[in-house]
Amino acid sequence: MMNSSCKNVYTVLNYTEKVAISTICVSITPLSLLVNVLILVVIGCSRNLRKHPSYLFMGSLALADTIACSCYTINFLEFHLSESDNLLGKTEYLLKLGGVTMAFTGSVGSLLVMAADRYHAIYKVSTYKVLLTRKRAFMAIVTLWVMAALISFLPLMGWNCQPCESCSSLFPYVDRYYLAFFASLVLVVIVLILVAYALIVWMAHKHEANMSAEHPELARMRVDIHLAKTFSCVMLILLVCWLPVLSFMMTDAVGTKLLTPEKKAFAFCSTLCLLNSGINPLLYTLRCRELRAALKSLVVGLRGCKGCSSQLVTNTSV
Repeated sequence: MMNSSCKNVYTVLNYTEKVAISTICVSITPLSLLVNVLILVVIGCSRNLRKHPSYLFMGSLALADTIACSCYTINFLEFHLSESDNLLGKTEYLLKLGGVTMAFTGSVGSLLVMAADRYHAIYKVSTYKVLLTRKRAFMAIVTLWVMAALISFLPLMGWNCQPCESCSSLFPYVDRYYLAFFASLVLVVIVLILVAYALIVWMAHKHEANMSAEHPELARMRVDIHLAKTFSCVMLILLVCWLPVLSFMMTDAVGTKLLTPEKKAFAFCSTLCLLNSGINPLLYTLRCRELRAALKSLVVGLRGCKGCSSQLVTNTSV
């Protein structure tokens, strides 16, 4: 068990801060869960969507964000709001932390896979459907989640520390070198996502420039400008949600002693990752016309079933 001195190192929030952070989590989590579960249901119920690899990647993202919302909120509040001195044992704590880490790793990894999918859809239009089959997309998703699980549960498998003094200042039992490894990995993934979207905008700009040169008399809607605005919003939200947390992790990993105010700031900044899981469906999934059409069809079908049930009950009563 973690001793009381260790507990005092990590549970630094006062009563007012606990109320504030609980309010933030409770405000974000229900809506995030609702939207992500809704996307999973729509993709699961639509045979047409399940045939397309892009929607399988969206389903992976929605699954990751669903797990992240539920696991993060429960475990985070349990750890920071608990008044008991009997904190979780090493194995139980690292198991729960690994689940949260796997969910967020799966979320960021799914964003990278989606960015790569969109890049290839534009860069290799003629061979895209041949190269990216449904089977290959499914294998990519399985590989992604296996890697996310392996990376996330490394502390549970032995890459951890026992004394308070040699551990991370932000997470009990977590080795500083593992924290540096994880934060660096997420940073690399984010950079790759940004590069992929930047290349998409550049290729769209190049295409629009060629079209304008060939047909200067035609008034065209600049697709590249529209994409640049969209992807700028995507990049800004991704950076705002992840950079603060990763900055604290890297600062802790290099051995800098984090003081209580900095630990409190990290606790509040980590809720931005939770917010990111709620924003992802709005940015990446619900913007798709086909998915919105499938959602509308599902709602209409449910209303029809409800109407049939009501009519059946009425006829039975008569």
